[in-house]
Amino acid sequence: MSDQLVRAITSDGMVKAVAVSTRDLTERARNIHKTLPVATAALSRTLAAASMLGNALKEQQGSVTLQIKGGGPLGSILAVSDCEGNVRGYVQNPQVDLPLRSDGKLNVGAAVGGDGTLTVMRDLGLKEPYIGSVELLSGEIAEDLAAYFVESEQIPTACALGVLVERDQSVRAAGGYIIQLLPGAGEDIISRVEQGVLAAGQVTGLLDKNPDPETMLKTVLSDFDLEILETSPIEYRCYCSRERVTKALISLGADELEKIIREQGGAELTCQFCDRVHRFTAQELQALVDGIGRK
Repeated sequence: MSDQLVRAITSDGMVKAVAVSTRDLTERARNIHKTLPVATAALSRTLAAASMLGNALKEQQGSVTLQIKGGGPLGSILAVSDCEGNVRGYVQNPQVDLPLRSDGKLNVGAAVGGDGTLTVMRDLGLKEPYIGSVELLSGEIAEDLAAYFVESEQIPTACALGVLVERDQSVRAAGGYIIQLLPGAGEDIISRVEQGVLAAGQVTGLLDKNPDPETMLKTVLSDFDLEILETSPIEYRCYCSRERVTKALISLGADELEKIIREQGGAELTCQFCDRVHRFTAQELQALVDGIGRK
């Protein structure tokens, strides 16, 4: 099945949840950035998390940026989601390769690093975006995101993210969920959620068995009656265009553009999200310079 996002609430109004299956978009990101398995896993988790955060926005032109800087060999990891949950992203050092952990799993925590920050930027179309940041706990991303919600937004949260990578380095399964308690939820609700999370097991196992995110939520929250609020397709989507790149070049100013013409005879700009190359000849750059001069 294609990648999907599912949003739900329990019938008692005490718990809200969202889940995604992101196998296809993770595989596309892997092919674009040529990531090795541990980088694939870290980027996959970040993309899934950003998708769930972005879909929660009310602003139609809004976006969410999730940035992780852990001090590990992967460097910075960044993912951006639109208000529908479509995402794009990159990892600074995609060719990082680390030995597996003692339990045979990818060592994402060591690759990301635990000495740094997780930052969430919500752009609602206002003058300044809302920015919240927390120190990393483990670099495993899901635990760090749950800590962000508790510390920055005071929302008790359970988060699980995962990816299965095949021997040929392709993505077999990917996705995750975020479960949050709503005001009025008591200790009994907390206990039932915790028991459901433990009983369901790892996200990768759930998605490998059935990639449907609705089935995953119903498995994790099996002790609750769920009302499905939304089911929508999501994908890896980059918004770069020649028009946007042109505006970026103009923002450099006439002097800088003339310097580029003299020294390079043209310009090639590569999108960090999709690796698309936008080429500008010296004549095209001179036209931009002339346009700036007429303003």
